[in-house]
Amino acid sequence: MTTPDDRFPIDSSRRRSLAQLSALGLAAASPFALREALAAGKLTIGFIYVGPKDDFGYNQAHAQAAAEVKKLGFKIIEEENVPETVAVQKTMTGMIVQDGATLLFPTSYGYFDPHILALAGKYPDVRFSHCGGLWTEGKHPKNVGSFFGYIDEAQYLNGVVAGHTTKSKKIAFIAAKPIPQVLRNINAFTLGAKSVDPKITCSVIFTGDWSMPVKEAEATNSLADQGCDVFTMHVDGPKVIVETAAKRGKFVCGYHASQAKLAPQAYLTGAEWNWITVYKTIIDAAVSGKPHPNFLRGGLKDGYVKTSAYGPAVSAAAKKQADDIKAKMIAGSFDIFKGELKDNKGKVVIPAGTVLKQTDIQLEQMNYLVEGVIGSV
Repeated sequence: MTTPDDRFPIDSSRRRSLAQLSALGLAAASPFALREALAAGKLTIGFIYVGPKDDFGYNQAHAQAAAEVKKLGFKIIEEENVPETVAVQKTMTGMIVQDGATLLFPTSYGYFDPHILALAGKYPDVRFSHCGGLWTEGKHPKNVGSFFGYIDEAQYLNGVVAGHTTKSKKIAFIAAKPIPQVLRNINAFTLGAKSVDPKITCSVIFTGDWSMPVKEAEATNSLADQGCDVFTMHVDGPKVIVETAAKRGKFVCGYHASQAKLAPQAYLTGAEWNWITVYKTIIDAAVSGKPHPNFLRGGLKDGYVKTSAYGPAVSAAAKKQADDIKAKMIAGSFDIFKGELKDNKGKVVIPAGTVLKQTDIQLEQMNYLVEGVIGSV
């Protein structure tokens, strides 16, 4: 049986070094040496993934951008299948001490607290850029930062296309955990579909973790049995959901990266990351000695996210409405979340006349599902 380590091997000397670092309690590196590396422009960058780099999803989107960074001439180090445990501290320490990395991109949500925060003080000359965390002024170290994209914009557009495509008026969302970023995507997808037809409902199932292929297949089949005919998701690797839905004769809107080649006829469009835009901003600051970007957010107009090409089943009407809204989003004249908006329990969560902009902290802390979503947090 081929293991992840067999496919992407780590040399034995590195394994020994990581073991030694663990035994020494995550030994400290020389701050002077790290400053010298930055001053000389000898930037080594580490990328850490919670799953495999070829998952057709979250990790692949980051790995594709890392490959673009490598083409720019930087030395990169990658490690995949690193769990959200003390294991990531060992990996980060190995990259810093053994490989001389002075900029790290630990990409998974659970890496931030306590793991990145535990190492930031030990290595003040190393820059840590985390995907999805909420860096807070006065609370978190200056050498730590977070970045994320307003991919709910692309999920709203997924919803518009789904709304035009569904025949049953029942669409589906399979998600990992009910954290704010996930709830924001579910709500945006639902609101996009309901902009086409207010009678559309969206059924959601939470699997409990980022990569649960068996549960993802079961959830897809269950929702297909309930009459849902267009699916999307927020899990690390959408492959199982895409292929299962296609086998059931359903349509799919992708997420993270394009899954079009997995189901060419069933794939409608998708919400994709464009992380190279973010990476370049953070790397430029490190190379030029500018302050570490502590909080980066951007959407379609900033090039942080993008949409997949339309599949053959997308109607002209769907394309027109989605393209018109996309143009308004890029122009800054379209807002997804505005009142009066109720949650799926009938409570008003955004009062009439209120508009929440993408930079509004209320959206970063979203804890409800909108009216029309069948499911609970």
